[in-house]
Amino acid sequence: MKVCVIEGDGIGKEVIPEAVKILNELGDFEIIKAEAGLECLKKYGDALPEETIEKAKEADVILFGAITSPKPGEVKNYRSPIITLRKMFNLYANVRPINNFGIGQLIGKIADYKFLDVKNIDMVIIRENTEDLYVGKERLEGDIAIAERFITRKGCERIIKFAFEYAVKNNRKKVSCIHKANVLRVTDGLFLEVFNEIKKHYEIEADDYLVDSTALNLIKNPEKFDVIVTTNMFGDILSDEASALIGGLGLAPSANIGEDKALFEPVHGSAPDIAGKKIANPMASILSVAMLFDYIGEKEKGDLIRGAVKYCLINKKVTPDLGGNLKTEEVGNEILNYIKLKG
Repeated sequence: MKVCVIEGDGIGKEVIPEAVKILNELGDFEIIKAEAGLECLKKYGDALPEETIEKAKEADVILFGAITSPKPGEVKNYRSPIITLRKMFNLYANVRPINNFGIGQLIGKIADYKFLDVKNIDMVIIRENTEDLYVGKERLEGDIAIAERFITRKGCERIIKFAFEYAVKNNRKKVSCIHKANVLRVTDGLFLEVFNEIKKHYEIEADDYLVDSTALNLIKNPEKFDVIVTTNMFGDILSDEASALIGGLGLAPSANIGEDKALFEPVHGSAPDIAGKKIANPMASILSVAMLFDYIGEKEKGDLIRGAVKYCLINKKVTPDLGGNLKTEEVGNEILNYIKLKG
């Protein structure tokens, strides 16, 4: 199996090598390295060169790090590499697990997040990945800035069906539709309408909530959520918020899944403020590799990786963002050694 590895910018260059070590330990993969991001833009004049696109096409799956975006107006006709790849390969489902491995109180203490005194967080946010405001259709008309929001029935149907199928396959109990249909009556109205149509075909609990009340309840009553399905921008924001429940973005992996290709990436960005210090948390990237193994039908290897991460959390073998003093590579090695011992 071919894996296209795109480290990107900033801490992407530090955390992805740790993820690749785990990948190579547990499987026989052909690693195809490619470039993308701001440094790539400065070097080649393109943040996503054609060579990288061809390598991504050749691969079965993609492992992506993080990119630094130029400031607004700094670069003309800039195209985001990650958004471009999602569109190019029709990676319509963004899956973001929010899981504290049943040790929320411990994570809260080591991360010094006082409100993290929770027993268990285990939800999945499934976000439509190709539509909404993120299609990038923006323009200026005089002093008015206009952004177009695209929500299609087909897009709604496939992401909502994906969410229900995911729930059934993974023995989840409920699917919640998150929307703002009381205000966005046409676009979110369509999303909610399709949700209400599709839920009739599944013997699983289904409900819906407004996005603003969801933002509150993710923190106040997170146990009320199991599988969340929502539109692109809402899902982007809510999943970042929810990551605070599990110790931050350093523990937040994700998968971008299409019909015949998938891309795996940590939720966090390139973090230029800590890039080069070798203290970035590699766990989100390594957990993204666990999702890669789930995707290719080797869930036992994904579970082994998650067990290794849990072991490191319990034993406080963590980077500074979680209250530890280990370097990026040291955490990666701790996880690797656990896998070698238990695998």
